[in-house]
Amino acid sequence: MSDVDTTEHAAGEEATDLKRVMGPKLLLLFIVGDILGTGVYALTGAVAGEVGGAAWAPFIAAFLVATITAFSYLELVTKYPKAGGAATFIHKAFGLHFLTFMVAFAVMCSGITSASTASNAFAGFLSDGLGLDWGGNQLLIVALAFMLVIALINFRGVGESVKANVVLTCIELSGLLLIIFIGLYAVTQGKADFSRVMVFESASDKNTFFAITMATSLAFFAMVGFEDSVNMAEETHEPSKIFPRVMLTGLGITGVIYVLVSITAVALVPVGDLTDPEKASALTQVVAAGAPGLPFDKIFPFIGMFAVANSALINMLMASRLVYGMARQEVLPPGLGLVHRSRQTPWVAIIFTTLISFALITYVVLDSESKVVSLLGGTTSLLLLAVFTIVNIAVLVLRRDDVGREHFRAPTFLPIIGAIFCAFLVGPWARSEEQQQQYVIAGGLLALGVILWAVTWFLNRALYAKKTYMRDPEHIDHD
Repeated sequence: MSDVDTTEHAAGEEATDLKRVMGPKLLLLFIVGDILGTGVYALTGAVAGEVGGAAWAPFIAAFLVATITAFSYLELVTKYPKAGGAATFIHKAFGLHFLTFMVAFAVMCSGITSASTASNAFAGFLSDGLGLDWGGNQLLIVALAFMLVIALINFRGVGESVKANVVLTCIELSGLLLIIFIGLYAVTQGKADFSRVMVFESASDKNTFFAITMATSLAFFAMVGFEDSVNMAEETHEPSKIFPRVMLTGLGITGVIYVLVSITAVALVPVGDLTDPEKASALTQVVAAGAPGLPFDKIFPFIGMFAVANSALINMLMASRLVYGMARQEVLPPGLGLVHRSRQTPWVAIIFTTLISFALITYVVLDSESKVVSLLGGTTSLLLLAVFTIVNIAVLVLRRDDVGREHFRAPTFLPIIGAIFCAFLVGPWARSEEQQQQYVIAGGLLALGVILWAVTWFLNRALYAKKTYMRDPEHIDHD
């Protein structure tokens, strides 16, 4: 079967209004591209700043936590192959509309915020690459135009979107492989000092365990993205069969790349230089140290442009499909679940999420002095780790639900360990003093979610009362 197919759905697959166009190869590229994103380009130096030369350790820890949680997602997505992701699973497990709404809102915000930040970064990379000194207004225009293009690709169809993802993933992957190959070359030239790789040093004077814990909560942002793929379940051929091996393969590939990049970075550049804000970005310094003759400072902005473009595309795909799935389950207004007749894409959900991204982009660009932008990655991890905690619990609750067909089943101890680890990384002990503001940002987002839930609840209650009156006005209680 080809990776892009226009047939409705194969025999044995559940019927869906969306077009099944993704095969194993495109799904693998989708997962790898979503996980790689901008995180590894920006976080390598920051993670090294928390633990010194042992920067690989937090990436391994984050990989293990993500993989354990991925097993829970695999059981749920093969059991309930519908768009909606975590919110769908949690609603089936607990049946609490408020909890479902808040989970959906948290996941949607994490995706849209990441995409909006990526669009702003795209404008900055474009300015650097062209050697221009753009101000806030110019950056805002470019960022909004970029997000509009992302929306148009999204609207045209997931087939076109994942094809664009293939190109962008290959480019961003090439940048990371370049770093690894330069590291190997540096070894042959005697420029690498691997003794630094085993040196642990905490900048905040924490003991080894808590320093690695704080660095892991930061590195975890680089591992998120695997969960986005479950929102593409209705557009994937035979999801129950291909999801387990493809998701675990994607996690394994990205985990190996992260560890190799972090080891290469520390072996070629002293940690103090990697974390020095006055110097070039960490990965730029790595290539400059390993291959001084390569003009990476000219190449990197363009690779960065493609990397953040890929993150934005995949996050907006996820957010729109999540909104679509929740609308179809009547957690969000049903109008958000409308599908375009010819393109077979959730066009209302795409418009809705794009408008939110426009508002976020405008805020991020114009409020350049705010620390919120630098904390968005950590806040995204915080929100998703809280969601992952509940998802791991939901797997155990839903074991009593027999769907009457075969599906992937995770070993029982994994969801238990996953819930404990994710909950642990949500706590304040997993963040440095400067990172504590993440709780303020997350609290503000969730407070906004509570307000939106209350508005939706009252509107639905008024609509229900109107329908009841229309059916039987004689039995309305006027007391």
